[in-house]
Amino acid sequence: MRRKVRLLNVDVDDVSMEELVETFRQGVMLTLHVDMIMKLQRDREFYQLLPKFDVVTCDSQILTVAARLLGTPVRERVSGSDYFPRFYWRYKDDPTVKVFICGGAPGVADIARRKVNEKVGREMVVGTDSPSKDYERRPDEVERLIGEINESGATVLVIGLGAGRQEKFVFKYRDRLRGVKLFLPLGGTIDYEAQSLKRPPTWITNAGLEWLYRLLREPRQRWHRYIVHQPPVLYLLARQMVGRYRNPFSSLPGTKS
Repeated sequence: MRRKVRLLNVDVDDVSMEELVETFRQGVMLTLHVDMIMKLQRDREFYQLLPKFDVVTCDSQILTVAARLLGTPVRERVSGSDYFPRFYWRYKDDPTVKVFICGGAPGVADIARRKVNEKVGREMVVGTDSPSKDYERRPDEVERLIGEINESGATVLVIGLGAGRQEKFVFKYRDRLRGVKLFLPLGGTIDYEAQSLKRPPTWITNAGLEWLYRLLREPRQRWHRYIVHQPPVLYLLARQMVGRYRNPFSSLPGTKS
């Protein structure tokens, strides 16, 4: 049983990258970053999915520092964009590991597929798709996507449809994805693998400034997320540190305050 660390209304697993890569072969992962934890303050449907995740990692330098200040440090930050390359290098010679990449702008998943397969020296990524932004309102598109994933023979699904949306997709349709054992909602990792979005230098990530790096590179797409949506997390974490944070969904049965 992994040790849990409470950050606002989320229990995070104190897990190392090595442990995750070596032992997590089946289930659904959540990589918790600031955008995610802020959505979990407002989105009841998303919040109610939390108990269904098999592992929740701390994917944020800000949240890692907050855990330490709260006196409950995690061993390390485990981000999706660091995890996935380690995963495919670890299992590059395991023919049972077959990946389907779903998400990104049109063509991006195809580029990621080519680059990953070139690195590992085999057709590890067996299929891709880039659903439309309003795919939830298009039943035919959802059916087509499910069919493609099943026909590909994939055992691993890497999905990047935006925080909250990608997780809801997984839990809504996982029972219909017959061969998939490992579900990895990893958001922008697809862009990093395709190199359509350049990863920041390590020192920027370690300093907790990845948000600023991405804001400067994509101001139109990122300004609301980083200037409006995310900053209140600092206030909420400060309230937790002095024992005054309240879970907005504490009225739900069996919910911690």
